[in-house]
Amino acid sequence: MNLSANLTALNTLRTTPIVDIKAENDTVKTFTMKDKLCAKAKPGQFIMLWIPGVDEIPLSVLNAGNGEVSVSVKAVGDATRHLHDMKTGGIVGVRGPFGTCFTESRGRVLLIGGGTGTAPLLFLAKRLAAKADRLSFVIGAKTKNELLFLNDLGSVCSEESVLATTEDGSYGLKCLATEPLEKLFDKEKFNLIYTCGPERMVRKVYDMTEKRKIALEASLERLMRCGIGLCGSCVIGKYRVCRDGPVFTAAQLSEVKDEFGVSRLGFDGSRIQP
Repeated sequence: MNLSANLTALNTLRTTPIVDIKAENDTVKTFTMKDKLCAKAKPGQFIMLWIPGVDEIPLSVLNAGNGEVSVSVKAVGDATRHLHDMKTGGIVGVRGPFGTCFTESRGRVLLIGGGTGTAPLLFLAKRLAAKADRLSFVIGAKTKNELLFLNDLGSVCSEESVLATTEDGSYGLKCLATEPLEKLFDKEKFNLIYTCGPERMVRKVYDMTEKRKIALEASLERLMRCGIGLCGSCVIGKYRVCRDGPVFTAAQLSEVKDEFGVSRLGFDGSRIQP
């Protein structure tokens, strides 16, 4: 299949039933669908999921393989709430997978996830488990109930290599996920840092790694309507997150410092805080 035909196939909407739904906590559910193309997704890529009669939304991939793809979704708006109300067997539409993926490093790596940004990093961690020399994970959330995939992370990275933080102190360290990083960087030399979560968190991680000259790959979460670089709703500087990202290197992020972690486009095209 040539490149043009492959892009056409990825961008063609395919309807498929939801084959499994798992409640991760009070506001997050994991949905699994059958789709041969999306099942080929790599860690860091995303799919466009269509909820019939409601909307189409971009979602990072939690897991892919064996003809299936899974995404973890927090109920925060109209589309995601409708999706949460759906049952196993309900029909949705999928396009993708789209975007860039994480580089799979073989060295000593650290993954830093916030909220549902943990999902693509867990997918990556599973791929790195047999390759990386050492795998460490810092996960942050507001409360214990909002910490996602702790058991899975403990199995993949080993429990002693997972550091959890909560803003209210209900589990792990009482702080933001970025606060323990300075000590970690002083204690251990990492070959590559991966991060995904709220953009302000990701910006702080970028600033810290830039200062210490540590290689970084970050996945950005922005408003996406088309998923293929046409509408411009996800633009950051000269980049379109859906097409040039969502995974960016530190060098790419250095070119968009004025916007990265500072502002983004809203639904009406105006500049708002990320």
